[in-house]
Amino acid sequence: MSAVLEIRNLHVEIDGSPILQGVNLIMKQGETHALMGPNGSGKSTLAYALTGHPAYEITAGEAILDGVNVLELDPDERSRMGLFLAFQYPVAVPGVTVANFLRQAINSRMKADDPNSDGITIPAFTRLLREKMTQLDVDHKFAGRYINDGFSGGEKKRNEILQLAVLEPRFAILDETDSGLDIDALKIVADGVNKLKSEQLGTLIITHYKRMLDYLQPQFVHLMMDGRIVESGGPELAQSIEDNGYKPFFEKYGLEVTEE
Repeated sequence: MSAVLEIRNLHVEIDGSPILQGVNLIMKQGETHALMGPNGSGKSTLAYALTGHPAYEITAGEAILDGVNVLELDPDERSRMGLFLAFQYPVAVPGVTVANFLRQAINSRMKADDPNSDGITIPAFTRLLREKMTQLDVDHKFAGRYINDGFSGGEKKRNEILQLAVLEPRFAILDETDSGLDIDALKIVADGVNKLKSEQLGTLIITHYKRMLDYLQPQFVHLMMDGRIVESGGPELAQSIEDNGYKPFFEKYGLEVTEE
């Protein structure tokens, strides 16, 4: 049976300022959702609030997975429940290789499930990492590089997708993964995400632009404005935004026009 992540009436503040003002969203494993909206509408706030960024204060609402409100858990517990966030701006971690980071992440999960676990063996991890890198057409030398240190924009985003492949979450949130990518890098990243799509992975793609969605083809598209999801539909909603921008929606909902 597919797992369901249900966000109910979520309100979030940062530094005392309300950002999310009653977000409702239901995602199932195997589904691909897109979340669009102008700058400042709350899209990234939703991503960070769901995955446990300490600067974001939950003032109301819940996010239910397996009967548990994940908003009451620590970030590492949310990860073990199956949530994953690909950052818009991945940070560099000099001195820590991609391989070491991923092995430690797997070991941390295994030890949390079983304190007596010795973690994944080096041969088993090497096989797993090579398998995933081959699947995503990632150069195997990538494993020995320091995380995002000297990486191009495209390499940083491919590293995020590699983490997604290795950790195998149930729900992945891609926070503007297309940000800063040229068309060639965008195609490479989108191809990697498409290779990982399965009945076991629910995906939420946060983006401003339809071009990312042309490659990832979500079944569901949601429009966020003023901290709420104001409309939901299929690909036709993304096409309407592409054709007309956000201004008609500002007018429809009586909102002040902001930067798109």
